[in-house]
Amino acid sequence: MSTISVKRNMAMKMKMIGYWATTTVIVLELLAGGLTDLMHGGTDVVAGQPVVDVLAHLGYPAYLLTILGLWKLPAGIALLAPGFPRLKEWAYAGAFFVYTGAAASGMVRGHNDPSTLIWGPLIFAAITIASWALRPQSRTLGVLFPGDGQSSNKRGIKPARACTDHPKKVA
Repeated sequence: MSTISVKRNMAMKMKMIGYWATTTVIVLELLAGGLTDLMHGGTDVVAGQPVVDVLAHLGYPAYLLTILGLWKLPAGIALLAPGFPRLKEWAYAGAFFVYTGAAASGMVRGHNDPSTLIWGPLIFAAITIASWALRPQSRTLGVLFPGDGQSSNKRGIKPARACTDHPKKVA
């Protein structure tokens, strides 16, 4: 084996480790967060302030927890399930929207120190982006940056050719 292929194999292994590490964190947070949201997160479920109190402080109704919980659970499952690349894209987008929305809400409606409500969600948003960027080819809809000999067209559909016939002028 050449040193180039050894380095390439090592890079691929490191990418897979990074992917599974970040994906595990996001999936665990989505599943635990979804269950906590569905139970409206009392003090016996999570450490710190109950989730329902945090949402009330931010000005949201308690039933929003049920909606978020019902969407977080399938998102966590979708990220683990083999196949379904489009569903994974939606799960990543939903997780990113949840985390950035939580950070924005904490920034706008946070108590004396809004940073206490924004850093956690921002960290989870960054981990979500990392998981999305590191995912293997089998879990994507296509190549993110074609140009290294790969085509983003996985189905083999040929692009439409430019029309060389010019329409006749209508008098």
